Amino acid sequence: MAINAETRHKARTTALKILFETDLTPHELDDVLDRYMELSGSPEAVQDYIRKVVLGVRDNQEALDTEIAKAAPQFPVNQLAAIDRNVLRIAVYELRHQPEVPLKAAINEAVDIAKRFGGDSSGRFVNGVLGNIASDIPAVEESEQT
Repeated sequence: MAINAETRHKARTTALKILFETDLTPHELDDVLDRYMELSGSPEAVQDYIRKVVLGVRDNQEALDTEIAKAAPQFPVNQLAAIDRNVLRIAVYELRHQPEVPLKAAINEAVDIAKRFGGDSSGRFVNGVLGNIASDIPAVEESEQT
């Protein structure tokens, strides 16, 4: 099964749940990831994408947080709501490390997930931060000029 927009949405949502849990509890990421994979019943392609995103965020967290902090300097990353922080980490990871994911799709999906799981202003906040980050990505600048 190939990963498409619908299955990628499910993968992102599951990745958010895993990262949220490990952000707020002392649970080990690998244990939480394994538990979600056992219980998910998701196709292998979806599980592979969940693993790629979760492990990619973990392995690049410092760089992702630095990029988020530059885009929203008035909001320290460690003080952001845990949902917003992890939605942003997933989206920035996809923007920087998953070239097969269209930029607008990654941003729109992050905003939708933030609205669904976050607070009243989460969608607007995530959109603003990702808009700042996306403005530094050459493909965005080129596509806006055409």
